[in-house]
Amino acid sequence: MSGTPLASPGGERGSRGGLISPLEARDARGCRVTRLGLGGAQFGNLFREMSLDTARATFAAAWEGGIRHVDTAPHYGLGLSERRLGTLLRGHPRDSYVLSTKVGRLLVPNPGGEGRSDDEGFAVPATTRREWDFSRDGVRRSVEASLERLGLDRIDIAYLHDPENHWEQATREGLPALLELREEGVVRAVGAGMNLAEPLTELVEHHDVDLVMCAGRYTLLEQAHGLLETAHKRGVGVIVAGVYNSGLLARPRPSAGARYNYGPAPAALLERVGVIAEICEAHGVSLPDAALAFPLRHPAVVSAVVGAGTPAQVEAALRAVQRPVPESLWSDLASSGLLATAG
Repeated sequence: MSGTPLASPGGERGSRGGLISPLEARDARGCRVTRLGLGGAQFGNLFREMSLDTARATFAAAWEGGIRHVDTAPHYGLGLSERRLGTLLRGHPRDSYVLSTKVGRLLVPNPGGEGRSDDEGFAVPATTRREWDFSRDGVRRSVEASLERLGLDRIDIAYLHDPENHWEQATREGLPALLELREEGVVRAVGAGMNLAEPLTELVEHHDVDLVMCAGRYTLLEQAHGLLETAHKRGVGVIVAGVYNSGLLARPRPSAGARYNYGPAPAALLERVGVIAEICEAHGVSLPDAALAFPLRHPAVVSAVVGAGTPAQVEAALRAVQRPVPESLWSDLASSGLLATAG
C-alpha cells in the first residue's frame, strides 16, 4: 500500500519561521529522527490482535510515507512488538532508520501461563511475565534480549522505561549501565520515557542523558513547560508521545466514552476539550491535527511518536503533520485560558 509521499523541502512554512519538509530529520545528539515517529505498542497487540498482514501494511505505509523513527519496548506484547518490527526493519539499510527500545522490565518464564492471556492490556499468551529490574545486570540482560528479538547488533536509543517507582535503582544502577553500553557502542543515545514530567526534568537537569520521551504531559491539555525549557537549555532532545491523551484528542469532537490517562475522561475535561475543538474548527483546523501540531512547535521537541494499528491511521497522521496550522489558533487558545504559556 502506498503511503503519503514525503513533501519536498520547499513545502509549508514552519510555525517558527523557515521552510521545512513535513518529515524533516532533526538531530538529537547524533540520532537524526523524523518529526513523526511510529509507535510500536499496537505491533504488540495492544488491546486487540493485529494480524501479520496488517502489521506489514501498517509498517509499509509508515516507511513509504517517510517515517524513519520507530519506537518499541519489551513490555509491548511481551516481546512481540520487538520481534515484529525487527523483522520488518530487516530489509532496510541499518543506517537508514532510528530504532528505540526500553529497559526496566525483564521478560522471564511464567510457568502456568499457558492458555492464559497477558493481564497488562496486550492480546498475547502469558507464557512470559514482566519483572522489574533496573540493576546493572538487569539492564544489560534486557538490552541483550532486545537485540536478539530485534535481530540487530545495536540500538539507537535506549530508554529507562517508567522508572518513577524504582527511581533510586534506576538512577544509581540502570542509567550508568546504559551509559556503559553507550561507551561500548551497543547503544547510541540514552534517556528515559515515562508519563511524569517532574522526574524527567530532574533527569535532564542532573544526569547525562541524550533524550527523554514524555508521554501525555506536553499536549493541548497539559503543558509541562518546565521540562521542555530545561531540556532546551541543556541541549537534550524531547520525544513526545501520547499527544492525543489516551484518545481524548484523537477525534474532531470527544465522545461521551472518551478516555484520558488510560481511564474514563471526567465530565469537566470533556467540556474543556469541546471548547478547544470549537476554537480549532473556527480556524479551519481539526482537533486531532492541532493535537499533533502543538508539541512539534517547541524547539526542544525533536519528534512526535504516534501509535498506529492500521495503514489508514498512519496515513492520517502523515497528512496531519503536513497541514499548516495558523499561528492565530495558538494565540486564541492562550487568550481563552485554554493553553498555558511558558514563563
